[in-house]
Amino acid sequence: MSMTPAAIADRILEQAANACRFLVAIAGPPGAGKSTLADALDVELMGRGERSVVLPMDGFHMDNGLLEERGLLARKGAPETFDVRAFDDIVRAVRKGDEEVLVPVFDRSRELAIASARAIPVETRIILIEGNYLLLDEAPWSRLAGLFDLSIFVGPSVEVLEERLRARWVHYGLDETGIQWKLHGNDLPNGRRIIENSRPADISLEIFSMD
Repeated sequence: MSMTPAAIADRILEQAANACRFLVAIAGPPGAGKSTLADALDVELMGRGERSVVLPMDGFHMDNGLLEERGLLARKGAPETFDVRAFDDIVRAVRKGDEEVLVPVFDRSRELAIASARAIPVETRIILIEGNYLLLDEAPWSRLAGLFDLSIFVGPSVEVLEERLRARWVHYGLDETGIQWKLHGNDLPNGRRIIENSRPADISLEIFSMD
C-alpha cells in the first residue's frame, strides 16, 4: 500500500477532529523512511494550520559508556539498547497533555542523547512519534500498546532495506568491512525482528520516499 503525506494527514485530521492531543506512531525497520515520513507529515499538518511536532525515539538511546559496560555498544540501535522506561514515561506525559514536556534529543554527530533539549508545549495538538520499536510486541516495548491514537508501519522488503542501508553507510564513509558488519551484524537482524514481531498497524506502507 502507498499513501501520500496529504492522504495520511487527511486520515489523522479526521480521527483527531475532537481531540486536544493526538498521538501518531510511525514505526518500522531502520532505513524504511520513517523519519522522512514524519517530517513530511509535520510540514503537511502545519501547512493546514495544525500545531504538530515530531518526537523521535532516538533521544532515548542508552549512553555509550553504559552500552560498552554491558557489551552492547556494537549492537547500538537494537531493542535492548534503549531506555524504554524513560520513553514510556515521556509518551504517557505527552499523551496526558496537561503541561509542557521536556524531551531528549539525539546528537548524531556526537552519538549521544542530550537530556531536556526540546520542549513540547501544551498547545501542540498532534505528536508524530517516530521509531523502530513502537509496535514491537516484545517486553518491555509491549507496554506502549494502547498509547497511540493512530499507528503507521513502514515495512519494505529485506532486499530494499539492504539496498537503502548500504547507501546510508556508504554516505557515512564506512569501508566494506564496516558496511558488512552494520548490515548483517546489526541493522538487518533488527529489521527482520521488527517486521516479524510488530503488532498490526492502522496504516501499513511498503516503503516511503519523497523521491
